[in-house]
Amino acid sequence: MMNNPIKISLIAPVYGVEKFIADFADSAFQQTYPHIEYIFVNDGTKDNSIQVLDSVIESKYSHLRNQVKIINKTNAGLPAARKTGVEHATGDYIWHVDPDDWLELDAAESIVKTIEETGADVVYFNLFKEYAERSKIKRDRPHAADARGEYVWDMFNHKSFGSVCNKCINRSLYENERIIFAKYSYAEDTFLSSQLVGSSKCIAFLDKPLYHYRKTNPNAITRQNLRKKHREYALNFMRLYDHYRDLPLSESPIASIHDEILIKVGWYTILYGVDLYADYPYLAEDIRKAKVNRKADVFILGQWLAKLKAMFK
Repeated sequence: MMNNPIKISLIAPVYGVEKFIADFADSAFQQTYPHIEYIFVNDGTKDNSIQVLDSVIESKYSHLRNQVKIINKTNAGLPAARKTGVEHATGDYIWHVDPDDWLELDAAESIVKTIEETGADVVYFNLFKEYAERSKIKRDRPHAADARGEYVWDMFNHKSFGSVCNKCINRSLYENERIIFAKYSYAEDTFLSSQLVGSSKCIAFLDKPLYHYRKTNPNAITRQNLRKKHREYALNFMRLYDHYRDLPLSESPIASIHDEILIKVGWYTILYGVDLYADYPYLAEDIRKAKVNRKADVFILGQWLAKLKAMFK
């Protein structure tokens, strides 16, 4: 337990959200919990997002100005923007959010209460998916406090949310020099979440929807070209596997998904033409050794086809 009030660093990368950022700012600045550091990373946005944000702060929230940081940088993509935000954070816990979404007004207060009750390094919670004419609560899958590997496996296999937006994470986990950020934007959240959850000591599920995820933004990452998305996915996760490959499984935060990464990358070389065998000379052998899992994301025939192709590499 902490003697001083727990401080939350709310990190929002800003790019192309001029139409949404005022609503997000209202939901962030009206939080019922006062001990929040607001970090907005301007990732070289070409619209008026920052001007709108400044106007909202000046007109309604000038009393919070000393809690707000606006970091300007050249455009380098979402993962780099999140990393910049972490580098400027001073809070005890970090919550990554996207400023085309919005928050329940008691979100931070509910999270902090859970941290105080459990001492968890990672608090994860439910969210709302917001469509044009309806809102739907999406519930995450609860896990035991020490079931970190199971949670990582579920995130990678789309049985739990890989998003960083439904997780508030102890800043000390980011200080582990092994933790890396993704190079590409698609699935960058699962890439990061897997490492942080896998490195934690205790996780806690808060069975309450706190985050409103907007599904109507035409510029959202999830609306990218399908082939481009899967190429970025394969490149990101092969880099993640390579980064931890030299560690014993007992020390790897992503040990529970080593086989799944290999087989999915192998399957994507067939399905989407993302051929990484030349870049990673050990890939074929590791895929051949990987275990098939009927519960995994890739259907069973796809897993065997990936292993079969690896036999001829």
